[in-house]
Amino acid sequence: MTEHRCSNLEIRRLSPPEWMQAYRVMAQLRSLEEPEFLERIRRQSYSGYELVAAFDEGTIIGVMGMRPVHTLARGAHLHIDDLVVDATGRGRGVGRSLLEYAEADALARSMTAVFLDARPDAVPFYEREKYVRHPAPSMKKVLAP
Repeated sequence: MTEHRCSNLEIRRLSPPEWMQAYRVMAQLRSLEEPEFLERIRRQSYSGYELVAAFDEGTIIGVMGMRPVHTLARGAHLHIDDLVVDATGRGRGVGRSLLEYAEADALARSMTAVFLDARPDAVPFYEREKYVRHPAPSMKKVLAP
């Protein structure tokens, strides 16, 4: 998929020269300095991570990072790593439109599921969009260098 329109929104993948345009919105979700943001996007892009943006009259008001994944437990699926809508654009269906883009993209790749990790305060939004809590909890262990 190259483009998805919902009302006055244009939703499309960003090319590498456009990645920095997404920083202002992504910084509302991730506290990264600009150079680290670009380096992480670049590094993740080697394994299929892509930035998708929602534009309103040429201005990015929503950003989503997604990547194709294939695991033994889940099979082929799309994973949304990051989804954030600019504070000024919330409540206008931007997040829903980004999810619809991801779902259509997953189907176009013959994937049957979309997975994501949600902050506790975002869970009600995802539940309204018919996402359900996965029974397997995410676990992590921070390793000291």
